Amino acid sequence: MGADRNDHSGLDRIEGYLLWNAELAQARREAAGFTAHLPWLTTAQREEVERVYVADRVRLSRETLRRVIDRAAELRGEYSERYEYLRRRCVAAAVVGAGATAGALGAAAYLTR
Repeated sequence: MGADRNDHSGLDRIEGYLLWNAELAQARREAAGFTAHLPWLTTAQREEVERVYVADRVRLSRETLRRVIDRAAELRGEYSERYEYLRRRCVAAAVVGAGATAGALGAAAYLTR
């Protein structure tokens, strides 16, 4: 099972790498599309506007990802707490049910003597 987890971790990293590169490529396409509407820019100006656009987009994407990661960690903690609470309740209900069944069977055995 440990090897299986490592396989998923490697696949998760590859997926993250591919998704991030797709995000960068999209930012570059949008930057080029933006500067295409500004035909008066020199080549150097166009490159600088595209560089700034991509840098800003990357910063915003990182901030968004950080918020998503933080919220996912919060939810994981909340759900783990809730799961543990429900698990304890189920175990307690099973113990009480088993005790009640044993008591009822014991009482029935005693009464049928």
